[in-house]
Amino acid sequence: MNAIQSPYGLPPAIQKKIPAVQPEEYEYVLPPEKIARYPLEERDRSKLLVYQKGEIRNARFRDLTNYLPGGCMLVRNDTRVIRARLLFQKPTGARIEVFLLDPVDPPDYQQVFSCTGSCRWKCIVGNARKWKEKELTLEIPMQQDTCTLRAEKETGAEGTFHVRFRWTRGYSFGEVLDRAGVIPIPPYLQRETEDIDAERYQTIYSRIPGSVAAPTAGLHFTESVDTSVREKKIPVISLTLHVGAGTFKPIKGKDLRSHAMHTEHFSLTKPALEKLYRHTGTTVAVGTTSVRTLESLYWIGNSLAEKKEPEYPFHLEQWDAYNAAPKVSAKQALKNLLGWLDRHGLERLEGSTRIMIVPGYPFRVVNGLITNFHMPRSSLILLVAAFTGNDWRKIYQHALKEGYRFLSYGDSSLLLP
Repeated sequence: MNAIQSPYGLPPAIQKKIPAVQPEEYEYVLPPEKIARYPLEERDRSKLLVYQKGEIRNARFRDLTNYLPGGCMLVRNDTRVIRARLLFQKPTGARIEVFLLDPVDPPDYQQVFSCTGSCRWKCIVGNARKWKEKELTLEIPMQQDTCTLRAEKETGAEGTFHVRFRWTRGYSFGEVLDRAGVIPIPPYLQRETEDIDAERYQTIYSRIPGSVAAPTAGLHFTESVDTSVREKKIPVISLTLHVGAGTFKPIKGKDLRSHAMHTEHFSLTKPALEKLYRHTGTTVAVGTTSVRTLESLYWIGNSLAEKKEPEYPFHLEQWDAYNAAPKVSAKQALKNLLGWLDRHGLERLEGSTRIMIVPGYPFRVVNGLITNFHMPRSSLILLVAAFTGNDWRKIYQHALKEGYRFLSYGDSSLLLP
């Protein structure tokens, strides 16, 4: 493959280290009727495709613990989907949709939801050309009175804008959003958000608000499955990665290196990191978001071996994992992170990642993966292919033949290469 200049100005020496992946090789035919547009009545009645050492078997998610390897640990993402769609109606009848992406002022998720008067977000604005007024307003019925939300469109670039929100009566922005916003469901469901999505497009263990899309591998868990996990003494740790809208972005063009991965923010507590460090068995990530976080932790911990003082919160760029030399083991990388937290007196590790995991990527932390069935030619299918090798196509052909339901509300798989 000839070296090209990517939108990020990658020098040829770095470009050569990026695997020469042809995105068109990760196409497959997904018939529309295979897409699950609604969740099953019971979460854990979903099918579970178990792939282990090249062999495939059919199961149900409620029996997950029967197939998990002995001595394993589950790592899952406790992010919560926010009501990120705000719909403003102009007097002319035109509808302006403001879709929240990332907080800008304040930039911290916890702080922005606690704000009681004003905040600023990076947003996608639908029908932006018709937003000519200085402000759009929305009257929001609260429990005992009405709150007025005002939105002012500020700077914009690459299809997004900074939008300043102001509101009355001293409510927190989290309270305003809970009343005024709409849960964003994936565009490929080809329907409007319905009441059922408010509950079912959240995992039962979702806790920390910030995502605009669900970590869908976790949607299958129920109290019954969790009880089985506890009875079999399978340790579970939680981390948080706020899923961005870029998760739905297809890979276009013929050169993978021109695809721009989105930034997603993650965090985990020091006790969770200690538990991960002490674990010696198989690490099973619940979902691709958990994979991306765990693998990012390795590369950040690996960079701390250079004894440089990094910027904090930590950040991993899209191709850093391919450009860096692996200097330490996974255990040592996690130890480096714990040492850094100790030196700085912190109880929670914060960071962001743009890591792109593609075929040829050497996994450092994750040995097992629970995940749904993903869109053709997406960064998620590339991650699955990186994890299972050429067997990804065999897995997907089996799922299509056996009537598995695909995408966010679809069935699940347990991948143990």
